[in-house]
Amino acid sequence: MEDYLIGIGKRIKEIRKGNKRTISEIASGANVTSGLISRIENGRTIPSLPVFLKIINSLDIEVTEFFNGIPHGNGANFIISRKDDYSLIEKEDEAIGFSYSYIFGKQISSLGFETVLLEIQPNSKREKVSTDAYEFKYVLSGECSYIIGEEEVLLKEGDSIFFDGRIPHVPINKGTRPSKMLVVYFFI
Repeated sequence: MEDYLIGIGKRIKEIRKGNKRTISEIASGANVTSGLISRIENGRTIPSLPVFLKIINSLDIEVTEFFNGIPHGNGANFIISRKDDYSLIEKEDEAIGFSYSYIFGKQISSLGFETVLLEIQPNSKREKVSTDAYEFKYVLSGECSYIIGEEEVLLKEGDSIFFDGRIPHVPINKGTRPSKMLVVYFFI
């Protein structure tokens, strides 16, 4: 059952893009916000059953057709995520200079997590956001200031930080070269 939960967002995105539809069109048809569709597609939340059924209806497909496209687990004791399988996460908010690439996600018992590669360009701009997750960030290259609540912390290459993502936060690249970091979300 967990494999189905993991693939729901990816499957919604696959069908939507295959039919050349926007997040806004699907959200409007399902009578939900674009932000909710974005969070579902990017594995940040799982919809309730009524919302899920409205989304499927908005995609103009049958429920059985939706589930036929979700991959089943391979029964192995490990999961490999290949670089070629990474996908760019679409953001609906006004964010300039931010690029999120989905690397890996899995639901294990009550713990869900997602791994993302985040690149932040110099002079990037975005308002503070909050997530329903604890966040671990490891700076791979460059440096970045992180504002968490009212506090600001400078992170340099090799530094890491772990915090409650429910606290409004935003990374700011004040440097002259891109900052790249590995991000792991542990969903609450």
